[in-house]
Amino acid sequence: MIISEKILKELRSFGSKTKATTLRRFFKTGPGEYGEGDEFLGVVVPDIRRIVKIYWQNISLTYVEKILHSKFHEERLLALLILVKKFQSGDALIRKSIYNLYIKNIKKYINNWDLVDLTAPHIVGGYLADKDKEILIKLANSKNLWERRVAMLATFFDIYLGDCRWAIKIAKILLKDKHDLIHKAAGWMLREVGKRCSKETLEEFLRQNVALMPRTMLRYSIERLPEERRVFWLKYKKK
Repeated sequence: MIISEKILKELRSFGSKTKATTLRRFFKTGPGEYGEGDEFLGVVVPDIRRIVKIYWQNISLTYVEKILHSKFHEERLLALLILVKKFQSGDALIRKSIYNLYIKNIKKYINNWDLVDLTAPHIVGGYLADKDKEILIKLANSKNLWERRVAMLATFFDIYLGDCRWAIKIAKILLKDKHDLIHKAAGWMLREVGKRCSKETLEEFLRQNVALMPRTMLRYSIERLPEERRVFWLKYKKK
């Protein structure tokens, strides 16, 4: 049995039909919803991480990409978490290969918010940390929902280090986005700007853009501000 088959057999042993039903509802897989048609095994993230911890060093990128092309959500997440581990321990050549593999597969296979959120900051943000980040602008202007979310979440790597310049730039591009998942992602990253960079930077963004901000984006962005400032911005938005 090749290692990819062994990994998938072990992963599926944790599956639950009851949990699969719950996950299909949670990740909006119904007709017309953002996760339409996605299939689930009913495996929870801690069990996926346990398998990743055991096998990530012993499987090639070729096999990881094959797993990433699975129709099952949890198998795609497994592949992506393996890529994160390999990226974080790899040399420059490995990191570049993983980044390119990731970018190539966003539209079709990195196609739900958890898949993006658990991996884009590490792989895309990590790879671009000391490089030209213009690709984030291209992704932020994409018609594909998941490419836009990757663009926003990738900035978390720099935010964590106290650099919020690209988070502000991408959030501005996404101000008029129509999708709730982008409103939440941009608001979340703006909240982190206030937490990890400075409240002054966040409030300057709000002063310049609050009139254009979707309410969900605003609410997420001000969650960590003092109550009086949250009330101020919500009232300001109503004007």
